[in-house]
Amino acid sequence: MTLPPPVSADDYAAPTIRVNTSVVLVPTLVEKPGGAVVYGLKADDFKLLDNSVQQKVRVEEDLDSDPVSLVICIERGRDAPLEYDTFARLGPLLELFTGEGRGEVALVVFDSKPVFLQGFEKDTTYIERDLRQLPEGDGGAAILDAVGYSVELLENRPQNHRRVLLLISESRDHGSRHVTIPELVERIGTTNTLVLSLAFSPSKAELIDWGKGNTNGGSELNLLAPLMMTINAMRRNTPKTLASMSGGEYAPFTKERGFENRVAEVANHSRNRYMLSFRPTDLTPGLHTIQVSLTQNYGARVVARGSYWAVNDAAAAPTNSPTSSPSGTADKP
Repeated sequence: MTLPPPVSADDYAAPTIRVNTSVVLVPTLVEKPGGAVVYGLKADDFKLLDNSVQQKVRVEEDLDSDPVSLVICIERGRDAPLEYDTFARLGPLLELFTGEGRGEVALVVFDSKPVFLQGFEKDTTYIERDLRQLPEGDGGAAILDAVGYSVELLENRPQNHRRVLLLISESRDHGSRHVTIPELVERIGTTNTLVLSLAFSPSKAELIDWGKGNTNGGSELNLLAPLMMTINAMRRNTPKTLASMSGGEYAPFTKERGFENRVAEVANHSRNRYMLSFRPTDLTPGLHTIQVSLTQNYGARVVARGSYWAVNDAAAAPTNSPTSSPSGTADKP
């Protein structure tokens, strides 16, 4: 199979993203211990903190009928070829994400550089073929570069589409040179892309628990602390941190059947999330941490977006800048 050329240095240039943080969207999954999704919750069933300050929450209308734009971002560098037989099993499961042809799928593979292998298609036959014929990559695993590139592809899809990134990789980045951790944190924080991560070589290092929201015991929040925590967590386990930031999920797998079960699980959850929204009372620019919990004990776990990136347009935008777009959308000059 002839591969297209890898992404050039010019193609890595991040667009200027302006986000109006007057409304922030928070994808939220509520799941019982046995795995069943909890339905029918209302706004007063949720408690949401933005930088430890409680916010008034709204539950948006069900988005399950909206078409999905899915980017599959698969590592092919380092030891990834040892998992190729497992990756090939993904093909028949793609409709679990797209909803029987209502969505579209693209394929990005990466080693030291990302390659846009297959464009957005409703017919996933070509994706399935490419997954069965993946060529081996080099010794790199540039996760940050590949995710940054994939997020930009999704930002260019129709505004009424739900954006989902399925990242299949090892747990640590090796060789990213074009997208830094702070840049990717900002880009994830200014888009409504849901990141779902499956790891074939998970790190044993424990990550910082975003749900605790520690503020060092002081009455004032150190605005640099969330960013530094994210950077440190990203270095330990990149895909898990990306999933946490977006309200997505992270799942390691070890066997072929385990992989299929994990894919089916995250696909089901991706289509059965609440979409919470709120208008921040604090518009301080930078990374804000979000904590979502239930007001009553339903014996369920809550998986929600862990952060967003606030932009003070009045202070940061030049007078000739384009009009800001709603939260999660991007204007590109």
